[in-house]
Amino acid sequence: MTRDYNIDGVRTNSLEAFYDEISEILIPGAEWGRNLDAFDDILRGGFGTPEDGFRIRWSNSADAKKYLGYKETVRQLEIRLQKCHPTAREKVRAELAAAKECRGPTVFDWLVEIIRHHGPSGDEPEDNVSLALE
Repeated sequence: MTRDYNIDGVRTNSLEAFYDEISEILIPGAEWGRNLDAFDDILRGGFGTPEDGFRIRWSNSADAKKYLGYKETVRQLEIRLQKCHPTAREKVRAELAAAKECRGPTVFDWLVEIIRHHGPSGDEPEDNVSLALE
């Protein structure tokens, strides 16, 4: 039987709040990098999540989609621009410009893509992670 982990979109009103929710619900007590790459790693297993896969049930996902929309995407890309390697700045600037014009993927899209990457139609289906947006 697949284990369900329920995260609340009302509580995921920023990327940092999403990381807090993942820390509390998915991997309580575990230390992790609190970034997109580390979140991707968590979904592969080994952080206390079931080795045979699990389902993330994202309740109030419409609220999360709104909170993690372009305003949050712009904020996150501005942070990324300050920290990224000089060779990546041009790409991040282009992503930032698009986000400011409400184009391209949002933080919500980034997270959904990462989760789905580990599911049946993703590149790592063996992880058996599914997503239910509710």
